[in-house]
Amino acid sequence: MNSGDTAWVLVSTALVFFMVPGLALFYGGMTRRKNVLSTLMQCIIVVCLISVQWVLFGYTLAFGPDSGFGILGNLDFICLRNVDFNPFNEYSKTIPHLAFMIFQCMFAIITPALVIGAFAERIKFSSFCIFSLLWATFVYDPIAHWVWGAGGWLKELGGLDFAGGMVVHGSSGLAALVVCLLIGQRVGYQKQPFRPHNLPFTVLGAGMLWFGWFGFNGGSALEANGLAVNAFVSTNLAAAVAALTWAIWEWQKDGAPTMLGLVTGIIAGLGAITPACGYVRPLAAIPIGILAGVFSFLAVTKLKARLGYDDSLDVFGVHGICGVWGTIATGLFAEKAINAAGANGFLFGNVKLLLVQGLYVAVVICYSVAVTWILYKFVEAFMGMRVEKKDEIIGLDLTQHHESAYTVVE
Repeated sequence: MNSGDTAWVLVSTALVFFMVPGLALFYGGMTRRKNVLSTLMQCIIVVCLISVQWVLFGYTLAFGPDSGFGILGNLDFICLRNVDFNPFNEYSKTIPHLAFMIFQCMFAIITPALVIGAFAERIKFSSFCIFSLLWATFVYDPIAHWVWGAGGWLKELGGLDFAGGMVVHGSSGLAALVVCLLIGQRVGYQKQPFRPHNLPFTVLGAGMLWFGWFGFNGGSALEANGLAVNAFVSTNLAAAVAALTWAIWEWQKDGAPTMLGLVTGIIAGLGAITPACGYVRPLAAIPIGILAGVFSFLAVTKLKARLGYDDSLDVFGVHGICGVWGTIATGLFAEKAINAAGANGFLFGNVKLLLVQGLYVAVVICYSVAVTWILYKFVEAFMGMRVEKKDEIIGLDLTQHHESAYTVVE
């Protein structure tokens, strides 16, 4: 084992954990004040639920030795059996297996948390908890095994995803679209303004997410080495470029750039570079970031309005769209000179990688959409998913949690 690598992975684990309260503030600031606590509560309860699920059986489903056909891990690691202080060479030769497990736990936590933004302000808390547990088990864990797990079929096929382009952002963004379509529009949607109640919260959350993303992407190297540095630099550059793209486009279109647009661009760039950051040169982050800004801007400002779906906080338009784009971009810009464990992409003479990445995207789209639909219908049949109209009008803070974020002192 290597103490430097272990230290870097543990620090990265903490950085990824820090993204969860960042996401809570990012989402909470964009909701109306009567729903801010419910949004924060949903983000934090996911940490508790998935931390337990991951240790008991989620980790073994995702990263256990393959049970056959590259679909799911077996039960060798159930309840952390055989997960100890020694390296598990299938994933890393220099850090304890237990360190790898807890690092991956943070990814399992943040992914269902991302979906929250699509149905914010109208979901029953009890149903949300059950749905999140089921979704992590039946959507996230299998996809993680396909791409990252020992013997996963997409991994064996040559699919590349350094830190979760489709495993995290694509799968959650597509699930978000399905859920917001099934649960329906918020009361008063497109008839009254739905403005963020606290943009400073959102800006602070975006900063925490950007900060934590260095561990999300850089830590995925699993070593304190040049590849981690490459991922770190690429991550920062893509976020900056995508944010500038949003700001410039808003400036040209509306006469002024907005703070909300700038932070949306930051998250778009971060999501797009995630699958590519360990396979491409830092300068490739510039075109990846520019197009992430373009695609997310069009999805948020044009596509959503045209199709009329109420993706409350634009999870699909940012995470879904940019997760797909980043995965395809990996097939374009990847270089073995950057990561010998990867492959050359289309721009370096390898058409096969682009085709494999396209297959990877198509499979995850179909799987995430289909299973999310089934899980939603299952929970709705037994518990109902949406709060009563009067509860939604009053606000979820009071009706679901019997508390208020802001108290007026006489």
